[in-house]
Formats: sequence, C-alpha cells, structure tokens
Amino acid sequence: MATLIAYFSAEGTTAKVAKELSESTGADIFEIVPREPYTKADISYMNPLARCNREQMGGKDVPVAGRIEDFERYDTVYIGFPIWYGQAPRVVHTFGQGYDWTGKTVHIFATSGGSGIGKTAEKLSPSLKGAASVDAKLVHNASEI
Repeated sequence: MATLIAYFSAEGTTAKVAKELSESTGADIFEIVPREPYTKADISYMNPLARCNREQMGGKDVPVAGRIEDFERYDTVYIGFPIWYGQAPRVVHTFGQGYDWTGKTVHIFATSGGSGIGKTAEKLSPSLKGAASVDAKLVHNASEI
C-alpha cells in the first residue's frame, strides 16, 4: 500500500508544508484545486461577501478540478489545508466526498495565521466516510507532522 498527501493551499503556506512532507517521506502528492480558482479578492477573509466566506457560511460544495484515479491503492492519506472558520475549506469537504475512505488512516495537517485546530477532524470526518481513523494537527512546517 502507499501514502498520499493531498492538499489545498490558498496562499502557498500549506503547499510548502505538503511539498516538504512529500520530499521527506517519498509519498505521492495531489493538489486539491477548485474548478473555479480563487482570486485574491475571493480569499479576502475580512470581507464578509468574499467568496471564501460565502462558501464557508453556506456550507456549499466547491467542485474540484482533477481526480485521483488510483485512490484505492492508498492506505494512509495526509490532508493539508488552511483553517477557514475553524475548519477545512469547503473545497476540501467536496474533495473528500468524492472518494471511498473505507479502512484508510487519515492524518490532517492544517496551517493557520491565528486559529487553532479546534474540532477540525470531527467536522471533516463526515466527508471522509469509512475512514478507519482521522486525526488533526496544526503545523507550521513538515517536521511537526
């Protein structure tokens, strides 16, 4: 079996951690990209009308561009993302809903400019149906994972 690192990064912070982790472990890597990419204005957290805020507050599905064709071969999956409103961005939820997680071990690593990890694992778990286990950790670099 193999290990996968799937990540969403809005401003590059999570991407850096994911790439460091992939390099140090030799795991495959997949970037979670929304079908409609975010602009700088879309991720303006201070603007309540910004796209990221509307998606989070509305619990909307955010379609993902691309797909992992051989997902069943992974037994361990690391999922990385920035914390938005105390949880995973909606695009990560949509990504999770697109796969069968039965029996997989999931390790969440999240980056944040100020929020804690909170109930991130608990809130994302319904989108990872069947996962054997899901844990979450707030990190600043790959060595903390």
